[in-house]
Parts: sequence; C-alpha cells; structure tokens
Amino acid sequence: MAIATTRTRRTDIVFAFTVALALALAWVLREVLLLLYVSALFAVVLKPLVEFVARVKIGRWRPFHRMGIFILLLGAGGLLTAFGFLAIPPVVRDLHQLGGDLPQRLPHMLDKLKSVPFVSNINTEKIEGAVTGTATYLLLSIKNWADVLFNLAMGLILTVYFTLEGDGAYRWVLSFFPVAQRDRLDATLRKAEGRMGKWLLGQGSLMVILGVASTITFALLHVRYAYALGFLTGLLNIIPVVGAAVSIALALLVAAVDSWGRVIGVAVFYLIYVNVENSFLTPRIMRSCVGLPGLSILVGLLIGSAVAGVVGALVAVPTTVLVAVLMDEYLVQRQ
Repeated sequence: MAIATTRTRRTDIVFAFTVALALALAWVLREVLLLLYVSALFAVVLKPLVEFVARVKIGRWRPFHRMGIFILLLGAGGLLTAFGFLAIPPVVRDLHQLGGDLPQRLPHMLDKLKSVPFVSNINTEKIEGAVTGTATYLLLSIKNWADVLFNLAMGLILTVYFTLEGDGAYRWVLSFFPVAQRDRLDATLRKAEGRMGKWLLGQGSLMVILGVASTITFALLHVRYAYALGFLTGLLNIIPVVGAAVSIALALLVAAVDSWGRVIGVAVFYLIYVNVENSFLTPRIMRSCVGLPGLSILVGLLIGSAVAGVVGALVAVPTTVLVAVLMDEYLVQRQ
C-alpha cells in the first residue's frame, strides 16, 4: 500500500513539473504560437470561400479544383497591384511638385502659421528635437518593420498550408483525446467552424460600407485621391477600429494639404461613423452572421486588443465564436 502511495505521489510530482515546463515553454514561444493560431484561424475562416471558388464550373469542367486558395491569392494580389498603379503615380507626381514649390511656399506658410493664436508661444527648439527624435526612431525601427513583414509572410504561407493540409492536422490533434470524447469534440468544433466561416461575410459587409461611405464623403469634400483613400479605408477596416483610425488619419493628413475645412469635414465624418459602427453596425451585422449578442462581440474586441494588440483585435470575433460554442457544449448545464 505504501509503495502504491509513493508511486502516486511521484506521478503527481512528475505531472506537475511537466505542466510547469509546458507552460514555461509556451510563454517563451508565445509569439510563434500566436502566429500559428492566427494562421489556422484564417484558414478556417477562408475555407468556405476557398470551397466556393473550387466548385466553380464551366460546363462540366472545374478549372479551379484544388486551386481555390491560389486563385484567391492571385485575385488579391492583382487587386492590390491595380490599386498601386492607380494610386501611387498621382501621389508621386504631387510630392515631386511639392518638393519643387516648397522653397517658395515655405515662407508664406510660416507667416500664415504665425497668425494662428498661441503659435508664437511654441518652443521651436522642442519641435526640432521631437522631429529629430522621430527620425532617429524610424531609422532604429527598420529591424522591427522587417520582423513585421517576415511575420506577415510566414502567416500567409502558414495559412496556405493549413488550408491545403488542415484536415490532416485536425485529425492529428483529435487523436490526442480519448476515443469516447473524440466524436463530441469533433461535432462541437465543426459547429464552431461553420459559424466562424460566416464572420468573413460580416466583416466584408463592414468593409464595403465604410469604403463606400468614405469614398462618397471624400469625393463630396473634394479631398485629393478620394477614390484611392476610400478603397484603402475600406480595406484596412478588416482590422477593427485600428485599421479605420489609420486610414482616416491618412485622409486627415491629405486634407490638411488643401484646407482646414476639409480636415474638419473628414474628422466629423469619422466621429459619426465610428459611433454608428460601434453602437449599431458591428453588433447587429456580427450577431446576424455569427449568432452572438452585440455585448459579447464588443467585450471580445476589447479583450483581444488588450491581449495581443492589433492581431488580437483582428481575430477577436472568430475566437469569441469558438469560445462561445465550446462553453455552450461543455459548461452550460441543461436539464
């Protein structure tokens, strides 16, 4: 009896050390694990769209069979390339013209700036120091930007691999669970997969709404590059809140080149839209697509952004769907 008790204690100690070691290793590899999770999640979200492309038929011929993910990547790359050809040349032309006119226009701009109240009290040495510090920071952050681009490339490659070989990896993960519980877990995860796939439809709707609304607003205000800025605003809205904020900040910067009235118009539009999207559009569209209450979606966005920043906000809604389905199956008590 004493030998059995000793073996039990020894097993408990070994198990505790194994769990502690696994948690320590997970903490060290947290960025890699986050990249794997985000890539797998996007593979699940994109699966319905990939299957739709693969089912396209021309008569009895299925030209995109087993090539859905590559057709989507090719289409996205072509769209971005077309955007670059349309948007970049006028921007480069205007910057070149501004560089030539700046020596003549700078004194006039400084005189207008001095006429603004309280500007005369600004310490120009502090501004110069801040500009210098910003330039130094940008030079030192080149490595960080290289790491970001590398992670984006690896995330894209992993998403493609998960899309092509995800079923094998899924069955391998299921094999770690007892046979008696495997079918239940498989049914639960497939239910979550179906609801997570609809998230892309809801997010795409929000992107189109913001893109169209911002394009119309910028065109009515006669902001430069209105169509390019509207397209970019809608595209970046795939990142909740942050993406729209970055694109609107760019629109404010462009509007400031011409007049303060256009800056005020863009700012008013953004303030109105943010309130409408956060309080009305996002809760209702996401609730109809993924079947979650609006409050849970907003809480998920807050938690995701707090845990992993922009990436966390990006995958917050599908992760909330996954957690909700698992909790509904395993924690909710039913009579």
